[in-house]
Amino acid sequence: MNLDFSEEQKALKDHVRRFLSDRCPPAAVRAVLEGPQPFDRDLYAGLAELGVLGTAIPQEYGGTGLGPLDLCVVAEELGRALAPVPVSSSIYLAAEFLLQAGSEAQKKAWLPKLASGAAIGTFAFVEGQGRMTPDKVRAAVTDGKLSGLKSPVPDGDVADVAIVAARSRSGRDAGGISLYLVKLDGPGVTREALQTIDPTRSQAKVSFDGAPAELLGGEGDGWHIATQVMDRAAILMAFEQVGGSDRALEMARDYAVERMAFGRPIGSFQAIKHMVADMYVAATLARSNCFYAAWALSSGAAELPVAAATARVSATTAFQQCAKNNIQVHGGMGFTWAFDCHLFYRRSNALALALGSLSTWESLLIERMSARNTGEAA
Repeated sequence: MNLDFSEEQKALKDHVRRFLSDRCPPAAVRAVLEGPQPFDRDLYAGLAELGVLGTAIPQEYGGTGLGPLDLCVVAEELGRALAPVPVSSSIYLAAEFLLQAGSEAQKKAWLPKLASGAAIGTFAFVEGQGRMTPDKVRAAVTDGKLSGLKSPVPDGDVADVAIVAARSRSGRDAGGISLYLVKLDGPGVTREALQTIDPTRSQAKVSFDGAPAELLGGEGDGWHIATQVMDRAAILMAFEQVGGSDRALEMARDYAVERMAFGRPIGSFQAIKHMVADMYVAATLARSNCFYAAWALSSGAAELPVAAATARVSATTAFQQCAKNNIQVHGGMGFTWAFDCHLFYRRSNALALALGSLSTWESLLIERMSARNTGEAA
């Protein structure tokens, strides 16, 4: 096991970082936060042109065919720059669902569009508060028509297509959870943007009333497929959180070195030293867990479910801690709109709820470790 990226992947990392440094400075993030646009369309088009969106999509479907490790590298840089684009919804989720469960026709129809940025995808899963379980799914499909409510749906206000988890009311597995491909600009679909702590990553309430729905994967296999894809997406999301953690840590460190108080840099005071040191420990632990999860993702190891939950828990904790303490190190000015600290605080809290809350992933980690230990003991 080599817990590091290759030289080629490090070169990719540098290339994406330079691109985002030029095209996605904090001013670009603020423009989306304060403006009418739900995401940075020019930046998204640029990422598509660069080949970023198609990183893990095979070449026969319009991607570059690099692989999941390369996508982890890209995810970290997107998180570091707080890129206001729907990559997680369209690529980590929708594209992965198509790759894992789509028919050849569905892959050819949608993957090239997702890779080129011509279409945006998402996963409509959540129905209300709390941890999602099969018994909470109320959306249903009868004779190819979907009815129900999904909220919140990441980027549901801008997506062209959604993979929807719903109950089948007909067929061999009536009542089971299946996945359906639904065009969000078609009949029977109503969308409403939601107010969130981070407007640079939009959420929506999506209502379906007899919307045409196309089965994705086997009927009744939806929950199993969704669990696998969510684990894979959680690893990529964790890399975004690690990227954000590192940048928040750098901001706090630089300010602690430059800011003077009582004739000394504030970083020389013990309280600041301990705060920054705690940030560093949390970020480093998260990176270690993410590297392990990336190995499991790229190798298809049996440890992937546990590794995904571990990465998700540690990265969520690290990003929230680093974003919060970055504000504290900056003092009263760090809380103001003029400084960029709040951008990281907003994103850290938004990502903490994406794909399920921290408590959900903590519960999953405990359940999976217990099941693994029981299996080993047996």
